[in-house]
Amino acid sequence: MAYGLSHSLRMIFSKNTIKDAARLSMARWYNKVDESRMKQFNVIAATFYEHYDEILNFYNNRASNAAAESFNAKIKLFRANLHGVVDKKFFLFRIAKLYGYPH
Repeated sequence: MAYGLSHSLRMIFSKNTIKDAARLSMARWYNKVDESRMKQFNVIAATFYEHYDEILNFYNNRASNAAAESFNAKIKLFRANLHGVVDKKFFLFRIAKLYGYPH
């Protein structure tokens, strides 16, 4: 049952190309979760329900914030390696040189 719910949620994002179709598929998925009575999926469904509009915005141009999350992780790693920054301007300069786009 858990695999089926996970797989059907995955398929919503891989098959649907129209926002309204995804909305309908999500509503059906919520019903499946409710019928399953699995507490673990209730937490996931509640989170999805709370951020419903933001999640469905994925279908506007099928883009996610993965690039921003990756860049944020790189900055955190860079900052951790410095063990404290004294000169903020130099820190920003180094980030721009290491991770910035070449012009």
